[in-house]
Amino acid sequence: MNITDIICEKRTVLLKRPFKTAVRTVETIDVMDVRVITEDGTEGYGSATATLQVTGDSLEGMKAAVEGPIKEALLYEDMNKRNELLLKLENCCIHNSNAKAAVDIALHDAFGKQYNLPVYRLLGGEKDVLETDMTVSINAPAMMQEEAVARVAEGFNVLKLKVGHEEEEDFQRVLKVKEAVGNEVGLRLDANQGWNGKQAVHFIKRLEKAGINVEFIEQPVSAHDLKALKYVRDNVHLPIMADESAFSPREVLRLVEMDCVDYVNIKLMKAGGLRRAGQIADICESAGIPCMIGSMMESTVSGTAAAHLAMAHPNIKLYDLDAPLWMKDEGLKGGMSYEGREVAVGDSPGLGFY
Repeated sequence: MNITDIICEKRTVLLKRPFKTAVRTVETIDVMDVRVITEDGTEGYGSATATLQVTGDSLEGMKAAVEGPIKEALLYEDMNKRNELLLKLENCCIHNSNAKAAVDIALHDAFGKQYNLPVYRLLGGEKDVLETDMTVSINAPAMMQEEAVARVAEGFNVLKLKVGHEEEEDFQRVLKVKEAVGNEVGLRLDANQGWNGKQAVHFIKRLEKAGINVEFIEQPVSAHDLKALKYVRDNVHLPIMADESAFSPREVLRLVEMDCVDYVNIKLMKAGGLRRAGQIADICESAGIPCMIGSMMESTVSGTAAAHLAMAHPNIKLYDLDAPLWMKDEGLKGGMSYEGREVAVGDSPGLGFY
């Protein structure tokens, strides 16, 4: 069964409220949906979001990559040669991880439909219910406190706080939220590369001295400054997670070699899809480093793919899958569903969209 066409379409999705980090503010997302069509009429669905500030991928660039080298490499290829297909996708052009992720997701959806299996079973997993955290955007301390209380009232018992600005205000952000939600709600901090090594160590030691326990500090320093990342990990007690420093399997191997981190945040848009995301989880498992599955501010389609991978890989132990909850109605049917903090997927073949 061969691939007969690959089609991409653009859409814009509105967010319910602005999403703010140390790097950017997002009010809408530009999504590229991809359909991989086979000769028997099967259609696999995938999507990617333009994330110029993180991966360097624009909507126009993603479309050019899919309609150019990716389509050229995959058109009329045999769907039964799964690993060969995915390797051709990976090697057809450099970079363009978002575009590759969209097509990789669409291929996995089509593979699942071909074998009448949900993607998590295709990848060797069992159906499970995951518990996601909820992100609290960076804002004035009082506003973050108010939002944290609202999210806990919705049923979330782990919050990820965006920090990475001036130290005193960051400290007040964490302190205000901690005072409001107490010790029953877990806290995770994400600096989005907002500090240098010395700033990060000073801030984290201040948290430790104040007895404010958090599950981890995510990407405290610049993605490319691995010496600073190691300096932070070597000089604090709280666990350190890599995000922007961990795009590809090769980058993750370097993190392992340098003993830089306690956790790695896997995102399909960074990795280029499910195949390479799974490789990252494998590498980390071999090194004894647990992983979190996360996402950019993305569509429910790619969010669903991330949830399927999380159900399939035993080394993905933490879940940051709240992005679809930030979207206004996407008009999609099927895929992942939420009940408070619980994330579930269906038993339908592929990703379960219809």
